[in-house]
Amino acid sequence: MSVPDRPPVSPLRDGPTANSSIPHPAPAKIKSHHRARLAVVYVRQSSPRQVRQNVESTDLQYQLTRRAVDLGWPRERVLVIDDDLGQSAQDATHRLGFQRLLAEVGLNHVGLVLGIEMSRLARSCKDWYQLLELCAVFGTLLADQDGAYDPNDYNDRLLLGLKGTMSEAELHLIRTRMDQGKRNKARRGELFCRLPAGYVFLDSGEVAFDPDQQAQSVLRLVFDKFSELGSGRAVAGYLRRHQIRLPLRPENGPKRPPLQWREPSAAAIRGILKHPIYAGAYVYGRQPVDHKRKQSGSSRPGRRTVTMDEWEVLLRDRLPAYITWDQYLANRERLRQNSSRWDTQGVPRQGEALLGGLVYCSHCGHRMQVHYPEAHRGLYVCLRRDGHESRRRCPHVPVQGVDALVSREVLRALEPAALELSLQAHEDLERERQRLHQHWQQELERAGYLSDRARRQYEAVEPENRLVVRELEGQWEKALRHQRQLEEEYARFQRDLPAALSRAEREAIRALAHDLPQLWQAATTTPADRQVVIRNLVQR
Repeated sequence: MSVPDRPPVSPLRDGPTANSSIPHPAPAKIKSHHRARLAVVYVRQSSPRQVRQNVESTDLQYQLTRRAVDLGWPRERVLVIDDDLGQSAQDATHRLGFQRLLAEVGLNHVGLVLGIEMSRLARSCKDWYQLLELCAVFGTLLADQDGAYDPNDYNDRLLLGLKGTMSEAELHLIRTRMDQGKRNKARRGELFCRLPAGYVFLDSGEVAFDPDQQAQSVLRLVFDKFSELGSGRAVAGYLRRHQIRLPLRPENGPKRPPLQWREPSAAAIRGILKHPIYAGAYVYGRQPVDHKRKQSGSSRPGRRTVTMDEWEVLLRDRLPAYITWDQYLANRERLRQNSSRWDTQGVPRQGEALLGGLVYCSHCGHRMQVHYPEAHRGLYVCLRRDGHESRRRCPHVPVQGVDALVSREVLRALEPAALELSLQAHEDLERERQRLHQHWQQELERAGYLSDRARRQYEAVEPENRLVVRELEGQWEKALRHQRQLEEEYARFQRDLPAALSRAEREAIRALAHDLPQLWQAATTTPADRQVVIRNLVQR
């Protein structure tokens, strides 16, 4: 963060009335050995905004230089420490200026420390008393606009301790008032720190869908594919295979910064699926501040995720929605079931066992786990001893026999609906291809717009202004290369995946509908595919 240089001392500031409002301390407290050392003027503002706007307060702090001169210090022996402009005094960890002040006092270089008020030095009793102890050990005085204080004097130390306590209490009161105002605004559903992808602020302050149609279609695709695939990691893999990126606006302000596109990740997909705003709900308190945790690489408190019952504010049907509230709850439950825990099913895996997470022990009623003591010879194992180590374990069950029995029953249940399933598969494939072709057309449309805008910017500049023309010409060429690259990739995509199913593909789908066992045992059907089918029909 850049801070302004110290303003020069004006003739008015050097005049006799510049500091007439600040009382001079009793000269008896300032001895010759104090003047033999430095006088330090500590200057601080709590935020960059205060540095920009509270210029009079900053200027008043710099005027303490003149006061030190009036107390007998040569101007060259007055050290101004203003490294903490824009830093809060609640913690000394990131205040390099305060750390420098402690170091100078500890080296016995300082005879007097001046601040416009004690809260400028510290708003934490821990940091305040650390400074007081050092000043007491090395005989350093402290001074503010009310006077000078000797930390070794009982009455002065009592007053300094009271001022430090009041400074910390004042920070607590300020925080409390601000927090109450935030919570009151949140209860009305009007407090927004930032909006997730797919939403923007209108000029009126209302929340609306992102006007970019491609951003909306990609987010709807994420929810649709999760309903189909059932895993955030699988959705991220699908998007990467088809070169589909996620939309992102770094900031959501009135000016609406340009849309950016990022590579999809499983964490980003889970963040979208877990956010209640996509179901039209306003929520406050999803991740409250936890002062026991610390952000990585920082001393600031971290955040913790709480359950839905602990959300402080939940207002449904307050915002535009991509999905329904019931679908949001189903997505949350599915994500919970995907986690590898003793009470969840977990995601379908590539192991040979088809009933992982579904098999329960008939003896004790607990969920059985899958073990592979030998390759392709799994066992459903119950690890509970019924509460007694001396008792015999529950029996193990071979995977092959149970899976074969359940597979036969599943195929028998699907046989009456085989024709309907084949028609549904045909419709899903057609819809999938149309959606991918639409995404490519939107990508080409965006690339065409960017290259056309680069051309207009190039043509709007005077040809003689070569410094600008060369830069805009390079941007135009880059946009044209990107457009040509997308056109070539789309041509290859059309060749590999036409917009409509061929006659042979339609016939293959109909033929498979009449022979479900063959489709079930096909090499292209993975164990994870079979597990998904079984989980749709079997609860336990």
